[in-house]
Amino acid sequence: MGESVDGRREMERIEEYLQVVVPGMHSVTTEQLGNWENLSFSQDVLGAKSPWRFAAQSVSDGTLRALAVLVALFAPNATSPGVVGIEEPESALHPGAAGVLLDALREASEERQVLVTSHSPDLLDRADISVDQIRAVRSIDGRTVIGPLDAAGTYAMRERLFTPGELLRSDQLQPSVAHDTVSQP
Repeated sequence: MGESVDGRREMERIEEYLQVVVPGMHSVTTEQLGNWENLSFSQDVLGAKSPWRFAAQSVSDGTLRALAVLVALFAPNATSPGVVGIEEPESALHPGAAGVLLDALREASEERQVLVTSHSPDLLDRADISVDQIRAVRSIDGRTVIGPLDAAGTYAMRERLFTPGELLRSDQLQPSVAHDTVSQP
């Protein structure tokens, strides 16, 4: 398989993150099964002398979703860095892995624009997320309003009174209506 140097480097990065999300994971490869290609995961198993290989249908949904998010973030794009949009990247993951995914999202955002939607306080529950990285979304009188945080949310985050996750848990992530983007039904 003629993989470029950048492609190998990106695959190594994907596997490094996956190893943190899924302890004991060694690698992900493709295997030819007749006319089909399948993912194969290599992972430590208690008592085994060497890692076992598992087909994709034998690993958890969280592992598959984490891999999909990591591939979307780090797969090389020959024409341009582009934009990556990911909805609820933490879905089906252990809450402890959400921080690892946020680190991957941030790293990828150095090379391309990354847009993420989430309802997860666990993903947002970090003091190192800045106010300008968040857009709040609300349905107000039948309109979708998207904007920077309102004055109260901005103050709470800038003064480090609350993390974004804490504001979300208390239903205080409100968009500033002065800067709204609206979609009509």
